[in-house]
This record gives sequence, structure tokens and C-alpha cells, in this order.
Amino acid sequence: MGGTQAGGPQPFPDNFRSDTLALMRTYLNNPVGVRDASMADPVQREVGGRQFYVSCLHFTPRETDGSYKAMRERAVIFVNGRADRVVDRTSDLCAGAVYAPFPELEKMTR
Repeated sequence: MGGTQAGGPQPFPDNFRSDTLALMRTYLNNPVGVRDASMADPVQREVGGRQFYVSCLHFTPRETDGSYKAMRERAVIFVNGRADRVVDRTSDLCAGAVYAPFPELEKMTR
């Protein structure tokens, strides 16, 4: 039997940092030159009525014109131990998140 049941408990995303990097590389219009990157370890949060591991990110992306604007907060939702999607409405998901530096996000290339 492969995988977990749809309603079963979610496994902890062991490779959450590298998975998040891969997802953010496709999510950001320009993954190069990110500043002020920090990430919270994944914690279980309710998303759409189910428990998933969610990791919150803070970062300042470089805009298409090369400038920097406000810091962004995003949540990465993990499904079956893999980074699945990036969410930009993070109010409840990231409440109380404890951030640690995430220098890998600042070193991304195209």
C-alpha cells in the first residue's frame, strides 16, 4: 500500500528546507537576490478543515525593476511530506511562528 490515507495524519516533512527552496524557485518571478530570509520550522495547522504541516517564511524579494519593497510573509503547506503550495494569506497560519535565518533562500539562482 503506497502513501498515507487522505484523512490520515500527515508525516513530518523531513526535507522541508530543500523542498521549500525548490518550490520558491518556481514561485518567485525572480528568485535571485532575495534578502532578509527567515523560516519557521513546520508545525501542524488546520488548512481547509484538515491538519497539515505548515512552515512560514519571511523574505524580501527583488522586484522586476531591481528595487526592494516590503517584506513578505508566506506559508508553505506540506502534503504527504512534500512542499505542495505557497499561501499568501498567512494571518492565522503564521501566528506565533518562530523564525530562524534561512540563508539558502538568499543564495538562490535561476
